[in-house]
Amino acid sequence: MVEFLASSPVQIAIVLFLVTVVFFGFVRESLPADVIALLAMGALMLTGIMSVKETLGVFSNAAPLTIAAMFVMSAALDRTGVIDQAGRWVTLATHGWSPILAILVMMVAVIFLSAFINNTPVVVVLIPVAIRLAKSLKISPSKLLIPLSFASIFGGTTTLIGTSTNLLVDGVAQSGGLKPFGMFEITAAGSLLALAGMTYFVLVGWWLLPKRDTLAGMLPDQKERRFIAQILIPIDSVLIGRPLSETGFSPQRGFSIIDVLREGVSLKASLGKLILRGGDRIVLRSPVSEMLSLKELGHVAIGADAQEGTAFEPVQASEVIIAEGVIGPQSRLIGRRLLGLGLARLYGVYIMAVHRRGENMADQLGEMRLDVGDTVLVEGPAAGMRQMFEDGALNNLTATSDRSVRRDKAGIAVIALLLVMGLAAFEVLPIAALAIIGATAVVALGCLDHQEAYQAIRWDILMLIFGMLALGQAMEKTGAVQLVIDLVAGPMGSLGPLTLLAMIYLVTTALTEFISNNAAAVLLTPIAIGFGTHLGIDPRPFVVAVMFAASASFATPIGYQTNTLVYTAGGYKFMDFVKVGLPLNILMFVVSMFVIPLFWPLS
Repeated sequence: MVEFLASSPVQIAIVLFLVTVVFFGFVRESLPADVIALLAMGALMLTGIMSVKETLGVFSNAAPLTIAAMFVMSAALDRTGVIDQAGRWVTLATHGWSPILAILVMMVAVIFLSAFINNTPVVVVLIPVAIRLAKSLKISPSKLLIPLSFASIFGGTTTLIGTSTNLLVDGVAQSGGLKPFGMFEITAAGSLLALAGMTYFVLVGWWLLPKRDTLAGMLPDQKERRFIAQILIPIDSVLIGRPLSETGFSPQRGFSIIDVLREGVSLKASLGKLILRGGDRIVLRSPVSEMLSLKELGHVAIGADAQEGTAFEPVQASEVIIAEGVIGPQSRLIGRRLLGLGLARLYGVYIMAVHRRGENMADQLGEMRLDVGDTVLVEGPAAGMRQMFEDGALNNLTATSDRSVRRDKAGIAVIALLLVMGLAAFEVLPIAALAIIGATAVVALGCLDHQEAYQAIRWDILMLIFGMLALGQAMEKTGAVQLVIDLVAGPMGSLGPLTLLAMIYLVTTALTEFISNNAAAVLLTPIAIGFGTHLGIDPRPFVVAVMFAASASFATPIGYQTNTLVYTAGGYKFMDFVKVGLPLNILMFVVSMFVIPLFWPLS
């Protein structure tokens, strides 16, 4: 290592520079957040600030392992139909109620579920339930989807396992010498914050929620049956060497050409200049009346009427349905170009439209890559559609999933979760050990298979956490944390601990709106501990402030993944979150400044 790099001021400068680069990298989103964090980890090793042994040591941190195990347990509750059944009960219970009462019941149910289950799968499963509930209440889905996301965030702050952020803050705090948080230590305070949030929606938020049209509004009248057919160009067809426009399948006659398959490869990107060859398959969409008259158009021969030299030979035709889906966190389609998805080959399904963050991406369908939260309008046969949703390529928004669920194993999943929580509350074993045992048990007892368990783990979140843990450790090792504490706590400490508590909360919640909540928590928890130590008081209230503020992401649709999921599904605009969420952020800050000192005194 170069000698000047060994000096503490230079190391501090390098670490703070890396923190700045990581922050702007998260905001710009030019690379995935986990990749940026791991690049920072690599830079720390290259500069010698962190040794290889120290860096690898972050992979033994208990918090990410606990989070991985809780992902598996949440997936077990999803796979056994527990979450979906809870949503159905809410829909039935609120039938005929006023919208405000219905939204309250929905929020209470979501808060309860999110207190014990990772809130991302809760929101993914309940989005179609909320859309169906909105239809029964005769209101826009946009009146329910933001409350659904926010309620899941409220619920996450009521128990230690409610969100990965709580577990992560607890893990970092333990590394800083604090006693572990109890399973229900934050429940009373978190419940008061949740109550404040629900009161806000009844008195203010409901009136601020917009009425937006969703992508589902593009769905045509399902009463008119529609068909997709594949038409083969024989090797002796008179159309060989001619453009697609000469086939006779025109919009004026009720047809639309949606794809051409050549040797199994889609040529959708070049339909306008395509010259037909023998063996090409033209994929058509049409109403049933036109499909029945195919043989009167373009010399199409069907069945016994087929003659040698005809222009076309019908291959297959099937009735299709149209559905709306969202790209979930576990979808294999994330990061892939639309033209290379293979949905037509695997399921017979075609993408009609994509909306991202309130914008129709029709002009970019050829080259765009799908991302979490994108809402997709798809068309295809019912069987293929069901298989696609069951495989998890898309999460169905038009209706709750029809995939097979292991309802006979639901009791096992629920009992496993209750045992983990109960034994953790009585400190029989550390939460990490109990979570790993519980995750293993639900797989061994058939709630989900081992492949589904591995797919349930959000590896991108874990890699982000590991990278940020290395960066946080480097800040402590080099003295960067102490420098920040001295610069801030020195001048502001004279104003009292409540001022520092407010400052750490505001900085955390501001960062969470633009970067990952887990990243903000890792960076600011050591500083929160330092504030308490500097003042000579218990650091716990400052750590709790980070825990609550890191989940208080209401003012943007990009700070928290559940917000991203409902963003396009509800047809929202960016400013909708600002109008509804910013006042809620302010309310949560004010309530937290009363609640946190009440349960964790600043003395």
